[in-house]
Amino acid sequence: MNLWAKQVLTIARLEVRKAFLSKRGLWVYVLALFPAVIFLVHGFDVKLKRQRWSSQITDHALLEGVQAGETASDVRMRLGPPLMDREFGRRRRGEDGERLEEERYRHLRYFDGQRRYDFHFTNGVLKEKFEQPLATLEENSQVFAGVFQYFYLRLAVFFGCLGIFMNLFRGEMLDKTLHFWFLAPVRREVLLVGKYGAGLVAAAVIFGAGTIVTFLAMLWGLDPADVQAYWQSAGPGHLFWYTVATVLGCVGYGSVFLAAGLLMRNPIIPAVVILFWEAINGFLPAVLQKLSVLYYLQSLCPLPPPVDKEVPAVMRVLLAPAEPAPAALAILGLLGVTVLVLWVASRAVRRLEVNYATD
Repeated sequence: MNLWAKQVLTIARLEVRKAFLSKRGLWVYVLALFPAVIFLVHGFDVKLKRQRWSSQITDHALLEGVQAGETASDVRMRLGPPLMDREFGRRRRGEDGERLEEERYRHLRYFDGQRRYDFHFTNGVLKEKFEQPLATLEENSQVFAGVFQYFYLRLAVFFGCLGIFMNLFRGEMLDKTLHFWFLAPVRREVLLVGKYGAGLVAAAVIFGAGTIVTFLAMLWGLDPADVQAYWQSAGPGHLFWYTVATVLGCVGYGSVFLAAGLLMRNPIIPAVVILFWEAINGFLPAVLQKLSVLYYLQSLCPLPPPVDKEVPAVMRVLLAPAEPAPAALAILGLLGVTVLVLWVASRAVRRLEVNYATD
């Protein structure tokens, strides 16, 4: 048993470099870091606006006191010069349907240090008033929850594991190098575990780091006091469970795609089938939702993804997830499925014959 463990570690050490630097898998890094880039761009935009608008801060009480029906000249006189003053006209047909009448529109924007206020005037009279914070912790956290569950778990980790684990055996068949491993004095099951370990280390590091970087990028640009309070309360727990869900996603999807690479010559077929099953997970009955890897990963997420209020009630019912599984049950369930899939893969690798003419 000790010999097998040493062989597994040796194989994993030899294969992990290839898993990290495979030319066929460099696009995996793009998938892992793409959400972080989006949040960094948003944070940079928020910081730039706050810095640019800080020279023209208007008292919050004055902004709140503006009421519908006031004229643009009175508002500007009371609040002072705005950040933006835009005026334009638009012609429309009168009540008789023939005569064209011109309406004048004016848009004034102010900033109180945290929120921007937009006042919309029609023919010089205030009709609408909008208040919007530059960025809030609650809003960014909800956006992160949606990006993580809808993009990171469903697409980034899924296709990333497809690229990494499918190539562990199938890639060597294409490169015509797999026979060197089969000629080595090592059991094929040991070779399988070693290769899986190397792929798992690569996937967990790449996507785990991507999750952490994206989480930190989500907080960048927010008010420092809010960020500090978040780190002293729920922040560390949220980051921990998001990272755990990512790593377990690599564990589960990795084993599935490793087995698929051994059992089927065309990786597209199993990938499409699994992707379709995971994509319709939200539309399935609660019992069938629990037969999905995604269900257990979502059970570990600390925040649910946001649901658009404009979505019809019928669609909300269909998209409502099943009752989340307890964290311990979700982890044990994923690990159990992984062990079962790897056992199936070990049976397949015993019967695998290298025939480069057909692969």
